[in-house]
Amino acid sequence: MLITMNVNGKKIDIDVEADEYLVDTLRRVGNLSVKRGCDTGCCGLCSVWIDKRPTLSCSTLSVRANNKNITTIEGLQEEASEFAEILVKEGAEQCGFCSPGFIITVIAMKRELENPSEEEIKHYLTGNLCRCTGYMGQLRAIKTYMGVK
Repeated sequence: MLITMNVNGKKIDIDVEADEYLVDTLRRVGNLSVKRGCDTGCCGLCSVWIDKRPTLSCSTLSVRANNKNITTIEGLQEEASEFAEILVKEGAEQCGFCSPGFIITVIAMKRELENPSEEEIKHYLTGNLCRCTGYMGQLRAIKTYMGVK
């Protein structure tokens, strides 16, 4: 079936299968930062925004994105670069495999929450897994990025 999506500001008409997941559709049109990880909606690697809300694309059928605005990290380069620099300064960047999904979630959190507590930050990030870090460096980086003490 033919669907229309606005991906990172660009209108895309694409033929999808009824059971095709958004992660696969986005990768097919060149958004390779969107990764398939656990296939259970638990790791956050496939995170994108649908109408500015963080969404797990591995558990969202592409047909549900019809006539929606989809944002991947490719569409947030300036903000993503800013946060990535802070991650590096805090020693929180490791292999980078989880980074696109993690960073897009952090950017959404910054837009949604004002001066969040450490518990609110941890809750917002539930479902974003990183196998390289102990999360303390990432938490420091998030607080720095969000201006939280």
